[in-house]
Amino acid sequence: MSETYELEVEPAVAAAIFGAGIDQARDYATNLVLDADLLGLLGPREMPKLWTRHILNSAVVAELLEAGDTVADVGSGAGLPGIPMAIARPDVHFTLIEPMERRSDWLKQQVEELGLNNVTVLRARAEEVTDRKFSVVTARAVSALPKLLRLTVPLLRAGGRVLALKGSKAQDEINDAQTLMKKLKIAGFDIVHTGVKHLAEPTLVVITRLN
Repeated sequence: MSETYELEVEPAVAAAIFGAGIDQARDYATNLVLDADLLGLLGPREMPKLWTRHILNSAVVAELLEAGDTVADVGSGAGLPGIPMAIARPDVHFTLIEPMERRSDWLKQQVEELGLNNVTVLRARAEEVTDRKFSVVTARAVSALPKLLRLTVPLLRAGGRVLALKGSKAQDEINDAQTLMKKLKIAGFDIVHTGVKHLAEPTLVVITRLN
């Protein structure tokens, strides 16, 4: 994979975003390069933008978290956004929820190799997790907002938040989700950009707040 596509050089801002966790972030990037194609985590065409589009794009969302939050990363796949966020915020606990066995096994391996004491991996579908509640749920490239909220809101405690990494159609997705507000006890939606200080293209996040 790395022989066909040129890998992205680590951006200078990576050290500022990850701080003391920069070595963990570098090891994670290396492991993604080695294993992503084999496990269907990321295609080889993503390698030239691995840091900016995937790792840093995910990590900056951690600025929306508060110390002590419990976060469920739904459909974690390659550990995005959960692992970069967990490296950036060791004061927050993350549960990576991934239904595919080989991917969840890979995530467990990463947690162990990277020494991420604030991360656990749960092999399950989001709708199968009924025995715990979280203060925050994150999701990246899982589904459109209406379907995503049906999957994720049941994981939240009262007053919790869904942080969904989205693109240019974020407002359209919010409009489509308006009909779910009463049923799912949604207090409102916000669109924010994270990583403004560091990234040329900040990460757009739709925040769904519960009552």
